[in-house]
Amino acid sequence: MADVARLAGVSSQTVSRVSNGFPGVTEDTRRQVLDAMRELGYRPNSAARALRRGEFRTLGVITFSLSTMGNIRTLEAIATSAAQHGYAVTLLPVAVPTQDEVNGAFSRLGELAVDAVIVIMEIHLLDAATVSLPPGVQVVVADSDAGDRYTVVDTDQAGGARDAVRHLLDLGHDTVWHLAGPADSFAAQRRANAWRDTLTRAGRTPPPLVRGDWSAESGYRAGLRLAAEPECTAVFAANDQMALGLLRALHERGLRVPGDISVIGFDDIPESASFLPPLTTIHQDFAEVGRLCVEGVLSKMRQEAEEAEEDGVDGADGADGLEHGTTLVPTRVVVRESTGRPSRNRQGGGNAATGATTSDP
Repeated sequence: MADVARLAGVSSQTVSRVSNGFPGVTEDTRRQVLDAMRELGYRPNSAARALRRGEFRTLGVITFSLSTMGNIRTLEAIATSAAQHGYAVTLLPVAVPTQDEVNGAFSRLGELAVDAVIVIMEIHLLDAATVSLPPGVQVVVADSDAGDRYTVVDTDQAGGARDAVRHLLDLGHDTVWHLAGPADSFAAQRRANAWRDTLTRAGRTPPPLVRGDWSAESGYRAGLRLAAEPECTAVFAANDQMALGLLRALHERGLRVPGDISVIGFDDIPESASFLPPLTTIHQDFAEVGRLCVEGVLSKMRQEAEEAEEDGVDGADGADGLEHGTTLVPTRVVVRESTGRPSRNRQGGGNAATGATTSDP
């Protein structure tokens, strides 16, 4: 730093202010210092800065699965939003969703030096009375129903499912079959409950629920079963990957989409517009979920620091007074070519949807 200061013709304090992004430095001086840094190959020591300032500019992310599209997209959005705020992300996958594993994950994140934690809790772990996140750690949870105990950010799973079912009922289908996600998933449970409730409120009898595991292969197996149901004219798949497998099964059984069976998915993955036919689906705003998770945890950190400054104490207990609750990110229906009006005879020809082109998936 002294070498940079000499080359730039400024004080070491000015170099420190520039390297830490502090205000109060003119643009010409800042450029002068940055030029000197580049010429000398100077790079601020992040470890020393962390010790001096008491922050590491790193957010920890704990997740219990990297195999689902939703978790991957949420993680990507968190990393992108964190970078925009000048934070790095340390990822810690947890193989087994138990209390010991969660405690171990927090311990390891402490050793890795993170400022706060975001937990992508897609499974029913926080329902257990024995599970609690460590006190004094600022935490935001994504995809959970633990809003009474933690700050939670989630997609409006129920609202999206209701819109999916209403879209198919509005097209004239008597009822809607549901290809649900795994039973231990919060998202799958909410979507299934909303599917059943929407049909019941519309005076329709919900058909038997068909269960998958989020994979295209499970969608294919479910599709073979649904193809054998003569009364099935519409299916709401709980995610786009299962919808893809479903489309393949219906095609192999000689059923046209949407001429014989309409299909709607959930997620709006980038590939869904390239399915054959292009998939009608529920769009999730993963970028907004990630942004709100990051801004939420940074807000909690700022609040803790302010409370500590006011009280003149360390502030580690400030988390106890922070606001809990759930923020829901809205969804929307993206209408493509996989849904249409039901034909009078499923095995008969023709798609009655106005202007829609019937095509084999």
